[in-house]
Amino acid sequence: MCYWRRVRNVYLRCGHAINLPDQLITCENTRCKFSPNHPTTCGPPTCKQTCCQYRQYPQQYSPNINSFCPTCEAAGYR
Repeated sequence: MCYWRRVRNVYLRCGHAINLPDQLITCENTRCKFSPNHPTTCGPPTCKQTCCQYRQYPQQYSPNINSFCPTCEAAGYR
């Protein structure tokens, strides 16, 4: 099923965190209403009975990066 991915980069050297824009991750399932492979001919009421009508919970990803954030780097911290 399709889902949203939320990424929050954590910069260890300055302690700042930056949220990146949410990304929509699409699946290849033809039975998912949000998939690009979902047939255009599939419609109500059959679609509601046979296809997934919701996205999964957002995947949250928070990598720890051993450097300064872009703002601190621009300010000259090294």
